[in-house]
Amino acid sequence: MTQPKRKGSRFRDRAELLDYLLEVATITAETLDLDRLLANVTRVITRVIPAQLFAILLHSERQQALRIRYSIGHRQELVERLLIPLGEGVTGQAAARREPVLVKDVRKDKAYLNAMDAVRCEMAVPMVVRDKLVGVIDFQSTEVGAYTVDDMALMRLIALRVASAIDNARLYRRVDSQHRTLRTLTKTAQGFSSILDVDELLGTVAESVRPLMDYDSFIIWLLDEQKQVLQKRFAIALEGGRELDEIPLSIGVTGSAARLRRPMRVEDTMADPRYIASHPNLRSEVAVPLMLRDRVIGVIDLESSRLNYYSVDHMRTLALLAPQVASAIENARLYEEIAAREHRMDQDLQAARKLQSLLLPSEAPEIDGLEIAVGLRPARDITGDLFDFFDYDNGQATIVFGDSSGKGPAAALYAALVGGLLRSLGRRPRRPADLLHALNNALTERRAEAQYVTLAALFWDAPTRKLTIANAGGLPPIICRGDVLLDLTAEGVPVGLLQARVYDEKTADLQPGDLVVLTSDGILDAMNDRGEEYGRARLGAAIQACCKLPVEEVVQAIYNAVEEFTGDAPQFDDQTVLILRVS
Repeated sequence: MTQPKRKGSRFRDRAELLDYLLEVATITAETLDLDRLLANVTRVITRVIPAQLFAILLHSERQQALRIRYSIGHRQELVERLLIPLGEGVTGQAAARREPVLVKDVRKDKAYLNAMDAVRCEMAVPMVVRDKLVGVIDFQSTEVGAYTVDDMALMRLIALRVASAIDNARLYRRVDSQHRTLRTLTKTAQGFSSILDVDELLGTVAESVRPLMDYDSFIIWLLDEQKQVLQKRFAIALEGGRELDEIPLSIGVTGSAARLRRPMRVEDTMADPRYIASHPNLRSEVAVPLMLRDRVIGVIDLESSRLNYYSVDHMRTLALLAPQVASAIENARLYEEIAAREHRMDQDLQAARKLQSLLLPSEAPEIDGLEIAVGLRPARDITGDLFDFFDYDNGQATIVFGDSSGKGPAAALYAALVGGLLRSLGRRPRRPADLLHALNNALTERRAEAQYVTLAALFWDAPTRKLTIANAGGLPPIICRGDVLLDLTAEGVPVGLLQARVYDEKTADLQPGDLVVLTSDGILDAMNDRGEEYGRARLGAAIQACCKLPVEEVVQAIYNAVEEFTGDAPQFDDQTVLILRVS
């Protein structure tokens, strides 16, 4: 570096000094970028006061020490690692006293920290603004007595101005960093809510946190309230460490964060008795509880190999992020639980459907004098509708057709119960009214709350072509003879609802070709997107239009008519159709 031309004053006259101070004022005011500011300051200062080693060291309040922020001549490894406590060395003394320190020959000063053997003279000038230490400007020269009292006085003036500029730049950087952090947090939190897989969510959280603060270990612990322990759910950790799968709330930094419901910051893990050593290289830690509606659900825990790495700002950032993480975790866990329940329910429904397929007749039986077709469309995997056939040897048969109250598994189970009782009661010929009376007595003896069955029992006598019906609240059958529709109406209370019921019977003399149609509520109650019901009138018209078709085609024609009416509107009730034709 070029040595000064004059040993005395650095300036020819007062005007030249004022011009120089004006230049310093200008460059310190033109930017809030800290790196650019320090480079400009260094260029202007060292033009007037040369140095073989030059450094601007900034004060860390958290560490109560000085660290080189900008330098000329210093080795890079020294710049990266050097941390000077206040009071140590020439620069540490200047910082502690808040007064300039000039050592004309460092070989005679025991406080000197040797940065280069050839150095002979050092001058350190503290930068103080509003009674706050900002840092130190340090000059080192290979010439004994290179710096003077006048240089020290000049640097005192410059240091005041530079201190203010550095303080403003650091404040701006802090505000800008906080603003960027908040934007990142907002964007990050918005993304969390759309992830419903817990492991994928926690991986995304780990990726999102790293740009905000570095870490060597990232763990999310979730609370087991029953055992009162934190269980590891997700981890990114250094290899070769101690594996911890759970931590009691009574121990550890993470346990303290959960138990006390507040963030914890450890500057030096070796000096904190609460710390549970998981890896010898981890030296600092920050743990923040995950709170949801005043309830702790876990802890987010970060560790670094750098001593005193995590700042209060880091802790605050995690604390801002933690409620969003907690909410997203809870949503994802609920989704997992619901998905697991739905999977189990689906498995149960599949099993129930297979069982129900064994309980309901798989195909229409052959009964003397009748052609029979059945259609079944459950609203869900299983149905509450039921039907069965009991064929006797003398040309007689009993046909039952009904609908269990309610929907889903409960209705299907009750229908299965009714079907089992019917198989017992229908083994021998009975009058339809007697069958319903016996069934009602059996059900009311083991009455299930809010469960009952609407049921039509039909007794067919092939030699006489007589059809006798008793009805327990079911839809009456429609008889189609040619183009005429006939109702075979009988009334009664649903079975399983009230005790000791007596049921009426009605008998019809059928003719060859007559069509008997029974449908469940799901046909008549089917609704279109305008909220209109399909109803009995539309069903009657559909039956008249297909009355002469084969029985299987009649079933399909009725379903087609209902679908044309409902369109894409969802249906919520089982749709069962039973067709009998007198042959």
